Amino acid sequence: MTKLTQWLFGLALLATTWITLNFDLLGLDLPQNYQQVIWPFPVYLLVIFGCYSLATIGYRVATFNDCEDAAKELQEQIKAAKKDLSSKGLKF
Repeated sequence: MTKLTQWLFGLALLATTWITLNFDLLGLDLPQNYQQVIWPFPVYLLVIFGCYSLATIGYRVATFNDCEDAAKELQEQIKAAKKDLSSKGLKF
């Protein structure tokens, strides 16, 4: 099962539950307090998802590892390329 399929399945399940509870399709006769919480529930989930996304991005940026060996290798390759181009008459 792909990640997209998992997300779509979860969203379909939440949407079905929300519609069922919001329009009282099962005849549960929920108290008014519960109905007031159920109505804006998709907005709550969207805000929670946004906070989770920002926290995840912040964590990944904060723990991004540096590749010092690769940076040194790249600097050496740049020096070698400049030296090769200088020998062919290109001026920097």
